[in-house]
Amino acid sequence: MTDSASKPTAPATEEAAIAAAVAQRIGSLRKGLGLSFDALAQKAGVSKGTLVQIEQQRANPSVSTLCRLAAALQVSVVDLVAPPHVGGKTVTVVPADQARRLWSGPNGGSAVLLAGTPGPDMLEIWNWMLMPGERFVAAVHGRGTRELLHVTMGMLKLEVDGTTSLIPAGSSAIALTDRPHAYANPGQGPLRFCMTVHEPPAGA
Repeated sequence: MTDSASKPTAPATEEAAIAAAVAQRIGSLRKGLGLSFDALAQKAGVSKGTLVQIEQQRANPSVSTLCRLAAALQVSVVDLVAPPHVGGKTVTVVPADQARRLWSGPNGGSAVLLAGTPGPDMLEIWNWMLMPGERFVAAVHGRGTRELLHVTMGMLKLEVDGTTSLIPAGSSAIALTDRPHAYANPGQGPLRFCMTVHEPPAGA
């Protein structure tokens, strides 16, 4: 998947809901920080045109773009795409309808953000499915970011900073993802894995 903000990444109704939430939150956070379109675009490493289109709900950001914008705004991806949390609870139940599909692969794969904590100390849990031949190139996360991955079906080809690891069903991996990384399905059947991401606040 490219880092284009205009490429559809979810079914139409869910896509529209995500686009509306993202537009509102990014606009609100950007203005709250006193950032112009130019300033936020430069800080996040995205084009000003892309940012304007996102805030006007004329484009849907890719997962990579969401990650870059969240980091630049010092929040988590969940802060941008999900309904506001109610803080102060010992347990917060996240209903199934609040899970967010943020990527759809060309052959039917998907990446669903199941739950996460508010930023900037970000903790997220994802459910991934990659169909045969699919590969997802992820954004480089902030310094110190780690991912814990557990494969439940198939074989995960995990590429991190030029090193490739094959992780079979039933096995897990811990990866430093503050560097180039990607996930791929080299097998003949579906690949399923769950992933927890921890991205510490900048400067931690």
